[in-house]
Amino acid sequence: MFTVKVEKECGCFKRSGMENSKTFTNKDDAMIEAREWAAEMNETFCQKHNFSVVEEGNDLIIKVEMN
Repeated sequence: MFTVKVEKECGCFKRSGMENSKTFTNKDDAMIEAREWAAEMNETFCQKHNFSVVEEGNDLIIKVEMN
């Protein structure tokens, strides 16, 4: 099992209604979903943070960094 998780929930994330984590049986599907989430957050959120995907074992973590 592979899990996509958001590291920290900023205010924009909380208001978005997006889910914090999702589990997949296939690593490729999890990576695609993680990259899509990060891209969506980078494009639609307030631009105070930058979101990127980091692989940690069976978890794909969407990291949050200040711009």
